[in-house]
Amino acid sequence: MHLTLSIREVKKSDEAHLASIIRRVFEEHKAPKDGTVYSDPTTDHLFDLFTHTGARLWVAEWEHQIVGCCGIYPTEGLPAKTAELVKFYLTPAARGKGIGRQLMESSIQSAKELGYKKLYLESMPEFSNAVSFYYRIGFKPLSKAMGNSGHTSCSIWMLLSLDIP
Repeated sequence: MHLTLSIREVKKSDEAHLASIIRRVFEEHKAPKDGTVYSDPTTDHLFDLFTHTGARLWVAEWEHQIVGCCGIYPTEGLPAKTAELVKFYLTPAARGKGIGRQLMESSIQSAKELGYKKLYLESMPEFSNAVSFYYRIGFKPLSKAMGNSGHTSCSIWMLLSLDIP
């Protein structure tokens, strides 16, 4: 049986579903809610947020269900030519099927097309599987935060150089 997967840009009608997925992932992993995307008011308005110049949000639809997202955003305070990898979340059913990798590849490709040279991300120990994935993609650890995301509960910071083949 062939399963259908599409990776597409975010639509206004996706907002409530994506906010729900993001918050459920936090609850599932018992991750902090304060100082994170969980309590960030923009989480409920992702389409609007990603109309910002230099931003893209990719949505995975698997068997006609939204199962995750991943994007890039020019977070205030980051160095020139650096974007933040943001909103990388998958439902439990979508994990381990290559969907996250496709979302990540779409985001990295968008970053290159938009002229970014580096991708920065913030995470936390509760998301150890995602952090392991970031290492496999080529992200390197940083000793401190970059930019002004406002997500003060994040304690893992990583950077990916996009000029690698």
